Amino acid sequence: MASTPEFRVERITATGTLTDRVFDALTQLINGEDFPPGARLPSELKMAGRFGVSRTVIREAVSRLKSEGLVESRQGSGVFVRDRNMHAPFRINPSIMDSIQSVLQVVELRMSLEGEIAALAAKRRTREQMAAIKRALKQIELDEQSGENGVDADIVFHRSIAEATGNPHFLALIEFLFNFLTKATLITRSYEATRAALSQQVKEEHQRIVDAISRQDEQAARTAAREHMEGASRRLGSVDLKRFMAQNGYEKVD
Repeated sequence: MASTPEFRVERITATGTLTDRVFDALTQLINGEDFPPGARLPSELKMAGRFGVSRTVIREAVSRLKSEGLVESRQGSGVFVRDRNMHAPFRINPSIMDSIQSVLQVVELRMSLEGEIAALAAKRRTREQMAAIKRALKQIELDEQSGENGVDADIVFHRSIAEATGNPHFLALIEFLFNFLTKATLITRSYEATRAALSQQVKEEHQRIVDAISRQDEQAARTAAREHMEGASRRLGSVDLKRFMAQNGYEKVD
């Protein structure tokens, strides 16, 4: 029978949903290999004592671990960490997006995708898809002129490029990432709108992507898309951006 690894955690005292916090803590222990595949989790009683919560909270958190495919119950033996396999779902905890550093990591992930998406769009796009990309770019400008933030139009623009790849998996993955980047996009676009030079920079980056896809230049499209994401990362990570958020009442992002 597998032994239970040493269980080192701090008692949970901060406000918030206890089940969520215990689930997050156990997930980190599993992903950090404090509990490798095949390891048995401590008993409900022991975990409740270490976390400083009720056994009901532990039971609910473990139930969520099971639904995520991270652990499994074995009759009469306990709860064990499952082997990592293709059936475990990819997920990003929404709570991490309250951190600038975590947002930048998701932007970095998107950066590696956007270059290939733009290159494939340049190679495969149809005349109709090219027209849709150009309409989406124009809509960003129209929204900005009407005083809107342009976030929805920006998302449609990048979505139209992903559609032009002809690969639905790229589109699904980009839409998944946008679930976590909408707030960051709103903040950066609002910040850029206060700086004429930055606003113009974004427009030029978008235009270079469109021009490269239009002339079906795969390498130029790849380069333009990566440069756009690199620029977004720089703008998001700037000190001035943090000051802007504080001055304009956005939720705190550390």
